[in-house]
Amino acid sequence: MTTADPRTVPGTAVATTTTTATATTAVPVAGLPYLGSGIGYRSEIKEAIDSPAHRIDWLEVITEHYLFAPPDVRDVLHRLRRRFRIVPHGLELSIGGTREPSPRYLDALAQFTEEIDAPWFSDHLCFTRAGGVALSTLTPLPRTRDIAREVGRRAQRVQAAVGRPLILENVTYYIDLDSPLSEAQFIAEVMEHCDCGLLLDLTNLDINARNHGYSTAEFLDTIPVERVVQVHLAGGTAGEEDRMDLDTHSEPVPPAVWDLLTDLVSRAPVRATLLERDQNFPDDFGELQEELDHARRILDAARPAPAGVR
Repeated sequence: MTTADPRTVPGTAVATTTTTATATTAVPVAGLPYLGSGIGYRSEIKEAIDSPAHRIDWLEVITEHYLFAPPDVRDVLHRLRRRFRIVPHGLELSIGGTREPSPRYLDALAQFTEEIDAPWFSDHLCFTRAGGVALSTLTPLPRTRDIAREVGRRAQRVQAAVGRPLILENVTYYIDLDSPLSEAQFIAEVMEHCDCGLLLDLTNLDINARNHGYSTAEFLDTIPVERVVQVHLAGGTAGEEDRMDLDTHSEPVPPAVWDLLTDLVSRAPVRATLLERDQNFPDDFGELQEELDHARRILDAARPAPAGVR
């Protein structure tokens, strides 16, 4: 079927207004540091994260939990920062929304990333607000070249305004409208119009591929894998009969996702993996530690040996 040009439908397209960046362009993707195997900071596992008995290389935090938080909440990050590199992961940038991101939001984000010395910041390739209304969901974008071009240009402006590298994440989607571009082609087109990086959620890739019947190998062949900075790893819920698989962040990472990670790191120098768990936390943190260690082994096996080491 055909769809209306989303630029003419309120709430479904990127606005074409422009803003002038006031900061310098961030560090190129190629110069970003290697972080290793990290985990998302959640209150349910904060005591385990605090324990020096566990090997965790870095932490990801939800940007909006801290962006406008009082000092006592931000103090938690200052304490964690003494042990870990911290990367903020946003939910409300709405890079593909009908309006430009709020200057207040971007100013606060620039200050926040500076405060915790974040090597980069991330958000989703989607929109979360339309017509001034918060949708409370990561809504996928119509996949046209015009929209990809404007999203890329907006991402470049956001990156310059914040002054740190921006990496964009692929999202899961359960309804796939007829579009001129495949998901992978759309991502590749966005990257043509910015020098941002990619946060490749391999669980989202695996779920989308199974739900919508496309090849993960072809997806990786299409996107610019050299732009992948970080990876998300999680476990979802398998659909029964004709129901779709769901991205629930509630289960161990499945074998298919580990296989995708092994394939990806053979293609590109991934800087970091991130284990996502948002519910159904195991009583024994050792189960999550095993997944952290597994991710680290895959990363380490693909890293080139230092100069002079054979």
